[in-house]
Amino acid sequence: MPAPDFVAIGHVTLDRFGDAVRPGGAALFAAVTAHRLGLSAGILTSHGDDFPLELIPPQIEVLSVPAEETTRFTHRHEAGTRVMEVPALARPLGAPDVPQDWREASIVLLAPVIDEVDPLLAVAFPDATLAAAAQGWLRAREVGGALTSHAWTPPDFLVGRLQAVFLSREDVTGHEERIVELYQRVPFGVLTADRDGALLFVNGERYEVRPRRAREVDATGAGDVFAAAFLVHYHREGDPWEAASAAACAGSLAVEGEGWSSLPDRHGLEQVLARYRDDER
Repeated sequence: MPAPDFVAIGHVTLDRFGDAVRPGGAALFAAVTAHRLGLSAGILTSHGDDFPLELIPPQIEVLSVPAEETTRFTHRHEAGTRVMEVPALARPLGAPDVPQDWREASIVLLAPVIDEVDPLLAVAFPDATLAAAAQGWLRAREVGGALTSHAWTPPDFLVGRLQAVFLSREDVTGHEERIVELYQRVPFGVLTADRDGALLFVNGERYEVRPRRAREVDATGAGDVFAAAFLVHYHREGDPWEAASAAACAGSLAVEGEGWSSLPDRHGLEQVLARYRDDER
């Protein structure tokens, strides 16, 4: 079997919002985005028997490393602040888990949710455009499942391989200087900022990405959609500023429905992107 065009690596998850439980995970949202935008997509992940694989679009190839449990998140708000807990974790993912034929993928997104992706996976894809949705490397799980943030110092070999790094404003609170320093060392860095759009760093130079106004229903996964749309558009067009505009549109569309229900296809995104460009004039 040929390698998928786009490979996302990280845990698929079961996310609880009150009484509702939905499938999630950065790798899942990114792979669905790439699939909707016309690329073949695959997910390297780990989960237990309770994860509903049948809910993933069947065109997406899923390589699952067996685990006793699926990674689970509980989401709630306290005093206006989102609080997350991780009551269960699947297995870590490393380079030996990558099948030989997948090592020829064109685009690879390392997408940890809770530090489960070994940075050494970078060496398994020597010719790919390699990027990281790095949120999970800035998270730690305490005894009892409480989720906390911590400083992340990426190894030099990983930084040297990364074409792009994606994080959100929420992820980097308290670590802003460290992340800006990282963005000076990679070709592209993106810091998403919800309704305020995003900041794009190109070879260390900072640019503002204008938001697209959206009617928010569910913001889960919007940053992962942004990352995947950026990589797909850049792969096709080679322009990081246009890729950021396309990603801003894709991320805003993603929040207008529950889960990935409102993710656009390639034609739909191009239509919205054209209107977005017109609004700039």
